[in-house]
This record gives sequence, C-alpha cells and structure tokens, in this order.
Amino acid sequence: MRSLHLGDLLVRHGVLTEGQRDEVLEAQRERGGAFGAVAEEMFGVSPSAVERAWAEQYAAFAPHVDPRSYNINPRALEAISRRQAWQFCILPLEISKDDLLACTTQDHLVRALKFAGWRLGHACQFVIAEPLHLGETMCKHYPMAGMSPESVLHGVGVG
Repeated sequence: MRSLHLGDLLVRHGVLTEGQRDEVLEAQRERGGAFGAVAEEMFGVSPSAVERAWAEQYAAFAPHVDPRSYNINPRALEAISRRQAWQFCILPLEISKDDLLACTTQDHLVRALKFAGWRLGHACQFVIAEPLHLGETMCKHYPMAGMSPESVLHGVGVG
C-alpha cells in the first residue's frame, strides 16, 4: 500500500522544508502529537495549510465515485436542506440508523467534514467526486435558483 504522508505534502506545497519536516517528525517521536499540530507549533504552519494537505491525503485514499450513476437513497437526501447541500458542497448518498455516506470534492472536503461534525446527528463517511459530476447531481436532487454544476467547480456556494 502506497503511503502519502502529511509532512511530504506540506513540503511539496512549499509550506515546510525537508529539514523542517524532519524536525517535526523528531519532535513527534519524542513527545507525541499530531503532525499538523506540531508543525503549527514549531514553524507557524497555518491550520488552513494543514487542512488542505490533510484533504489531499484523505482524497488520495477515499473511494471516488460518479454520483450521477449512484443509486442515491431518497431518505439520505432528507438529512440536509437544499441550502446546506450547496453551502457545504455535500450530497448524502446512503443513510442507516447511525451512519451517513456523503459525497463531496477534494476542494470542499474540509468544509463538508466540519459541517458534518457540528450539524449532522450521524457518523459521516465521505467519498470523492469530480466537481462537475457532483454539481450535476446536486442540480438534480437539490435544485436551487442561481446554482449550476459550475457552481461546485468554481467554489460558488450559498451563504
């Protein structure tokens, strides 16, 4: 299994140098803690940079689906409102007693996860879709004036 380390992504994005990454890893070994939190503390890495790298890491391993051909459970769609779907770029796909499977894009993953954490009464797992595919499916299930598939592509949501 291929691994994609948060520190390597932060180096690739120009947020940390290789030496700084290695210092964070050493500090992590000595005192523990999450890589991102230690990098923030030691080198002032912004939380948003850590979130972007984490979303890239998550998206690399999460299943990718085409929501246009997914058999969406109508009960899952009831878990959120039309406005929430567009605001947080989240499309519920399946729901059980305690779990929700939802779709978003890599670029919207952090926002969708934060929303799911504070708003939904279900454990939520995410799959990743291409922005236009997600937008087309959202238009079908959550039609809203002024919103189009391109709204997801360009990050235009409702406030």
